Amino acid sequence: MSIISVIGTGYVGLVTGTCLADLGNSVTCVDIIPEKIERLKQGVLPIYEPGLEELVERNVHAGRLHFTTSYKEGLDNSDFIFIAVNTPTGTSQGGADMRYVESAARGIAEELDHYAIIINKSTVPVGSGDVVTRIVRKNLARPEVPFGVVSNPEFLREGSAVQDFQNPDRVVLGSSDAQAAQRVATLYLPLRAPIVITDLYTAEMIKYASNAFLATKISFINEIAQICERLGADVKEVAAGMGYDKRIGRAFLDAGLGYGGSCFPKDVRALAHMAAEAGLHPQMLHAVMEINQDQRRLIVAKLVELLGSLRGCTIGLLGLAFKPNTDDMREAPAIDIIRWVTSQGATVRAYDPVARESARQTLEREEIYLDMITFCQNAYDVANGADALVVVTEWNEFSSLNMPEVRRLMRRPVLIDGRNIYKAEEMSRLGFSYRGIGRGNMGTDAALLLTTEQMDPSPLPQQERSVQTIRSRG
Repeated sequence: MSIISVIGTGYVGLVTGTCLADLGNSVTCVDIIPEKIERLKQGVLPIYEPGLEELVERNVHAGRLHFTTSYKEGLDNSDFIFIAVNTPTGTSQGGADMRYVESAARGIAEELDHYAIIINKSTVPVGSGDVVTRIVRKNLARPEVPFGVVSNPEFLREGSAVQDFQNPDRVVLGSSDAQAAQRVATLYLPLRAPIVITDLYTAEMIKYASNAFLATKISFINEIAQICERLGADVKEVAAGMGYDKRIGRAFLDAGLGYGGSCFPKDVRALAHMAAEAGLHPQMLHAVMEINQDQRRLIVAKLVELLGSLRGCTIGLLGLAFKPNTDDMREAPAIDIIRWVTSQGATVRAYDPVARESARQTLEREEIYLDMITFCQNAYDVANGADALVVVTEWNEFSSLNMPEVRRLMRRPVLIDGRNIYKAEEMSRLGFSYRGIGRGNMGTDAALLLTTEQMDPSPLPQQERSVQTIRSRG
C-alpha cells in the first residue's frame, strides 16, 4: 500500500484519488475550498460522474479515502503527490493558465519534509515539469529535502471517467528521473495496461497531441457532413463505411454540434498557442477550431431556414451539458445556441437530466438573460408550445420519447436533430419538418448562405435585415 496525496478535487483529482484508493492505497484529497471539502466529507460530490459516488462512499467507509483543506495534513508521510488542478485558458491567444498549478507547487514545497514524488496529472504546457521543479525547489521550507517530478497526463472522458481510469488504453509517464518514473509505474501495475515511459516534454506533448487529433476527427466529420448535405449523401452511412477501415476507426466520427467540455477546446487552443510561441503557424489546428464553432452556427441557420425570423419564437432545447452522463457546461454548444437565438428575439425552453443547475450558473456567468429561458422538468414540457425543438445532447432518454405526443404538444413541428439520434424518414412520416446533421435532406440551402459574421450576436434589427436579405437571395 502506498500513501498518496491528490491536490484538487475536480473531475481529474476526485476520480484519480478515488480510483487509486480503490486499488488499495491510502489517499488524501486536498482542496483549498472549505465548502467543497465539507460536502465531500458528507458524501456530497461536486460533480456528476456515473459510478463515482458509490466508489467514494465505499473507500471512505473502508478508511482508504480522506479529504482535507490542509496541505500539512494531506502530505503527511505521502509517497506520491498528484497535482490535479484546473488549467483553464488564460490568455486571449489561448495559452493555459498555470496559476493553480504554481500555487499547488508552492503549497507542496512549504509542507514537504520528506522525499516524495510530485506527479503532474493536470494538462500542462510542454515544459511545465521544469516549472514545477523550480517552484518547489525555490519554496522548500527545508531545502535539503529531495523530491522527484513526473508527468502523468490523464486521458479520462467525462461521463466514463471511472471506467477509463480502471481500463486505460495506456499509462504515460515522463521524467528526467528514471527511478521516479518506475516507482510511479508500480501504482498502475494492477490495471495491467501498457505503460509508456519517456521524458517530461514528450509525455506532456502526448496529452496535447492526443486531444488535438481527436478534436480533428470530430471537425473533419463535421466538415464532411456539410458536404453531404449539399450533395445528398448521408454522413452516418459515410462514417460507418469509413470506420470499417482499420487505419481510420469508427470512434469520434459522429457528426453533430462539435466538441465541448473542459479538455478539447482549451487543449487545442493551448497547443496552437504553444506552436505560435515557437514561431510556427498551426493551420490545421485553427481550421479545427473554426469548423467546430461553425457547427453551432449551423443549428441557428437551420432554424432560420424553417421558421424565418426567430423573433417571438419559442425554441426548445433537449439537453444542455456538452455530452451525456455529465453536468459539465464548459464550452457546451447549448451556450452559443441560447445566446444566438435569444439575440434574435426568441425565448428558450430547455431540459437536461442532470445539468439544469450547472447550466443556470454558467449562463449567469456568460451574462445571458435568464428571463429569456425556462428550465423545464422533462422533454415534454420543453415541447409544449415550442416552435422548434433542437437535440443538443444525446441523452438516452431522448431516443425513446413518444414522438407523436411531442409532435402534438408543439406549436410548429420543427425538429433539428443536432446529434442524429432519430431516423429522418420516421420523423417526416410523423409530420415533423426534420433536419439532421449531414443527412442530405436540407431542402432549400438559403439559410446556409449565412456567413460567420452575420451569425455573430449583434443588435436585433441588423440580424433580421441580414437574414431577410439572405433568404430573398435564396
